[in-house]
Amino acid sequence: MALTTPTSTSSPTATSSPTPSVPFREFFRYWFRLGFVNFGGPAGQIAMMHKDVVDARGWIEEKLFLRALNFCMLLPGPEAHQLAVYLGWRMHGYLGGAVAGLCFLLPSVLLMLFLSWLAAAHGEVPVVAAVFRGIAGAVVAIVAQAVWRMAKKTLRHPVFYGFAAASFLMGYVLKLKFPGIVVGAGIMGLWLGSVRPDLFCPGGVCEAEPTPLRPSESPLRNVDSPLRHVGKVLAVFAGLWLVVALPVYLLSAPGSVLPKILSFYTKASFVTFGGAYAVLSHVSDAVVRLGWVSAEQVVLGLGLAETTPGPLIMVTQYVGFLSAWNHPGALAPLAAGILGGLVTTFGMFLPSFMIVFAGAPYIESLTANKHIASALTGITAAVVGVVLKLGVVFAVSTFFPARVAASLAGVSAGGIGGVVGGVDTFAVAVALACAVALWRWNTGVHLLVLAAGAAGGLWSLLG
Repeated sequence: MALTTPTSTSSPTATSSPTPSVPFREFFRYWFRLGFVNFGGPAGQIAMMHKDVVDARGWIEEKLFLRALNFCMLLPGPEAHQLAVYLGWRMHGYLGGAVAGLCFLLPSVLLMLFLSWLAAAHGEVPVVAAVFRGIAGAVVAIVAQAVWRMAKKTLRHPVFYGFAAASFLMGYVLKLKFPGIVVGAGIMGLWLGSVRPDLFCPGGVCEAEPTPLRPSESPLRNVDSPLRHVGKVLAVFAGLWLVVALPVYLLSAPGSVLPKILSFYTKASFVTFGGAYAVLSHVSDAVVRLGWVSAEQVVLGLGLAETTPGPLIMVTQYVGFLSAWNHPGALAPLAAGILGGLVTTFGMFLPSFMIVFAGAPYIESLTANKHIASALTGITAAVVGVVLKLGVVFAVSTFFPARVAASLAGVSAGGIGGVVGGVDTFAVAVALACAVALWRWNTGVHLLVLAAGAAGGLWSLLG
């Protein structure tokens, strides 16, 4: 059941002009290096890839890059990682997609395992706890800026503000789950697109759909019908998932959380529209409700993920590590944590490879479909409210230290410096300073998190 490798011609729905031949050694060297330097979250990573593969090297044409980016924005999961997989596929087939996607991830996988161990094993050391406390303050500012940027980009009409407000109320007040909010927003967007199409066009003027590319511009030879192609991809990836899932399910001791972790994150990967912050909102709700980790630990995980290269969604690996560390069953906590983190990453990212490989030959028809676009617009508007709810939860957890002290420092709130009237004034000050740095100077997020952590450690030593 071999998958077809992209090379030259034949499907009217597949895309773009021939890609220059790139020596595999040079191709591998680029993606391997990128995995260690792709800081800056999805926006920074996408800009970095555009500069490298379009402007500097000319490996990919501008129009193809933009079509691929639009395609990845339609998908659940981390769009920057999926764009890397597609670009790799475009240049060296399925092997190229796998190499680009894995290189994009692996450095952050290793770094997050180390940082997760540090938080789990040494988080109660006063200086380490204070470092994490500073990071938590920075995270509140980072999420606030993310909400602001998403709102400016997405909420182009008062109707979409209504989508965001409704999703915030449904998540924060009514406690509805993220998948339900996504489905509801998609249905409403689809309906609204049919009765008010002008709302989905910039300035109220709808342009004609892009003309499909000629068959001679297709990258595929002997491509199967869409249904057959997708079926082959699904079968291959189902087999890969079972190779990992069967040992996890069959060899785990009774009461182990590892099978639950694999099942949860595999399912989550299919509903994680809207980027890492929306994913984290869904994950945070679920893992706190299940008692795997605390909300404060999730805040810390996001801060740690901001300091590492790779997709921001790697925060889920930290959450999976802590979930298994806190509930090791018959295993040692470290062994359980490592397995929990790796199983989480496998469950979250395997479907991203699958979805890209399944849809890559047909990105023109997918990105030009008005119904898909209107449903996605409704979802992305609702995601603003979901991320706002995440920010509120994080702010409450960070600025009121009783819960933070219990989970991170192991001391009473009164034993933490900078607490006045039940409010953690140090965390508030860090959040405000980080907000100024973000809005006034556009400071790099990973640098900001490192500075906030250093400020927390210094505060502890001086106090």
